[in-house]
Amino acid sequence: MVKVRVYSKETCPYCVMAKNLLAQKGVNNIEEIRIDLLPEERDKMIEITGRMTVPQIFIGETHVGGFDDLAKLNRSGDLDKMLGK
Repeated sequence: MVKVRVYSKETCPYCVMAKNLLAQKGVNNIEEIRIDLLPEERDKMIEITGRMTVPQIFIGETHVGGFDDLAKLNRSGDLDKMLGK
């Protein structure tokens, strides 16, 4: 399975929903980067994505976007393809 990286914050409900959706898809090795604990990672996230909100999700090297983007990929069936299923 491909590597999944999620930039998140502890108090973010969309981050929790994204991680739960990924877990339902069998992804159990999420690299979670908590920008509330590592402010320098927040700056890196903004530089890479151009976005300031969390979650920001990467599947492999592809920036998926936030939870809404992830959910849309799931509804279309493309999430399984990206995850190598």
